[in-house]
Amino acid sequence: MTGLAAALRKDLLLQWRSRAQLVAIFAFGAAALLLFSFAIGPDSVALRQHSAGFLWLALLLASTLSLAESFEREMEEHALEGLLLLPASARALYYGKAMANWAQLALLGVALVPVAVVLYDAGTVRLVALLGVILLGTAGLSAPGTLYAAMTAQTRARQTLLPLLLFPLVVPVLLAAVKATSLLILGDPMEQLRPWALLLALFDVVHWSLGGLLFGRVVEE
Repeated sequence: MTGLAAALRKDLLLQWRSRAQLVAIFAFGAAALLLFSFAIGPDSVALRQHSAGFLWLALLLASTLSLAESFEREMEEHALEGLLLLPASARALYYGKAMANWAQLALLGVALVPVAVVLYDAGTVRLVALLGVILLGTAGLSAPGTLYAAMTAQTRARQTLLPLLLFPLVVPVLLAAVKATSLLILGDPMEQLRPWALLLALFDVVHWSLGGLLFGRVVEE
């Protein structure tokens, strides 16, 4: 636990120092939402119906920028090799990095919600439930995203390679997150939110468990 806390503190501190990058990533996500609204046109009903999908698609696209750079500092001057020599397991380093990425993606998702409300009239009074769905969905993105970011960190084309590896894997997570968010925005007369949220949580458990098991082998190679 000490190694995990130290790794998490390190990554959160690095993110705070590079907070200007988070602003740029938010601007990219907001621009994506704006472009998606142009594609639908002035149809307010269609905009609201598709708002959940566009919100998560914008978050997914923006997340690749954040995840691709998450190991940039560790790769400089072989800093990752130095971290692996510390008395902390590779699993602790992974979970510290993944939790920091999760916090960043969750903050980005929350920040994009007001943009979606303005552009798509995607308001909901169930804000606590919406926050829960964002936390579950971004957890499902950050765990495999962190693992693949480590795999592609040493390649020159990591900005291109990471989405190619990540997108097919997170399709189930994205579908569950879109469905749960859509139920919160459009209404849930059949009370389907709980099963979709449970499915999303199960995907998170699988991704976080596999990521912790595989990370040590990934960085050793």
